[in-house]
Amino acid sequence: MTQPLPLLERAAAVIPNGMYGHQNVVLLPEGMPQFFDRAEGATLWDDQGRSYLDYMCGYGPNLFGYGHKEIDDAYVARMRAGDTMTGPAPVMVELAEAMTAQVSHADWAMFCKNGTDATTMAMMIARRHTGRKTIVLAAGAYHGAAPWCTPLKGGTTPEDRANQIHYIYNDAESLEEAVRKAGSDLAAIFASPIKHDTFVDQELPDPEYARRARELCDEHGALLIVDDVRAGFRIARDCSWASVGVQPDLSSWGKAIANGHPISALLGADKARMAAATIYVTGSYWFSAAPMAAAITTLRLIRETDYLERTIALGDRLRAGLDAVATRHGFGLRQTGPSQLPLIMFHEDEGFGTGYAFCSGLLQRGVYFHPWHNMFISNAMTEADIDLTLQAADDTLRDVRAGPKPGPVEKLQILAQLAAE
Repeated sequence: MTQPLPLLERAAAVIPNGMYGHQNVVLLPEGMPQFFDRAEGATLWDDQGRSYLDYMCGYGPNLFGYGHKEIDDAYVARMRAGDTMTGPAPVMVELAEAMTAQVSHADWAMFCKNGTDATTMAMMIARRHTGRKTIVLAAGAYHGAAPWCTPLKGGTTPEDRANQIHYIYNDAESLEEAVRKAGSDLAAIFASPIKHDTFVDQELPDPEYARRARELCDEHGALLIVDDVRAGFRIARDCSWASVGVQPDLSSWGKAIANGHPISALLGADKARMAAATIYVTGSYWFSAAPMAAAITTLRLIRETDYLERTIALGDRLRAGLDAVATRHGFGLRQTGPSQLPLIMFHEDEGFGTGYAFCSGLLQRGVYFHPWHNMFISNAMTEADIDLTLQAADDTLRDVRAGPKPGPVEKLQILAQLAAE
């Protein structure tokens, strides 16, 4: 066990546990860096100057590459003219026009900062629109870190999660049963665009399940909400469920819509406009103009470039190459979900020992993978980057095959304990 770096010691003195949230390295493989100094294109440099080809993309925001000149130039120009002011800049209207033009179900837009902001607004609007309380959502799905949806229950009360009924993602019968339990109090069905829960295989949406969610909302006068914060514009140039022919009433966005600049959005159909106009939500930084300018440029690149086709092709190249490398060394891989949103886990790896050893070995070779969270392909990546990754995977799996694979039992026990509290 290496000694903690001085920065980690300093962090532990002034930050609870030294870090919080998804970048808490207590739950990540040995040697995974916690602090980063700079980023460019598809590459990160940690606080010790070590570089990594980054497959986490900032947990999703990096779509066109870190430090993208056109996007950042738009941000800086708007920031110099005025960013967080007493009221919004005209760019807010321009962005709302661009978002509603881009997303086929959307007639209006509201802007905020985090995905949690957007999903919480969606819940409030659904309750305001219907005058009902109950929301139906998939068990294990992540919709943010507010008390009503955070995956760990510490600091929350049972009342925070009142009026919720869960169903099994992609199981139309389970969804129907949840709606029956909600009865006349159903306000909304929440759905992720794909099943992207942690620690389990991803699933693409079954069209029958997606269509049934739409039908049930229509039958009961409820709103259908698609939480596209993580996958937005990575599956389609529209709302992700447009790919299965289903239009929601509300959709939440964040992550990639401004290529990493801090902004999120809630988009909605006309039927929910009055409800949206009569809830009270705001934030001191929600009207910041610079991220809106960055988002407008990002949307133009989404419309005008082949980024989507490129990221899919790069993801396909990675997936096929990893399958070949794993087979060569006698490992079975489970690669699930869209190839541009890869989740890579190993067969017969209940303790995640192989997955953790694989990611630790890749880190040593300059490739940043995650053992149980879906990853992301950036448009800044190249075929050469994929080939470098495959060579690193080949070398790593050779070492993993030769050595022991102790599972990260203590880390997973910590997570299980926190989840149960």
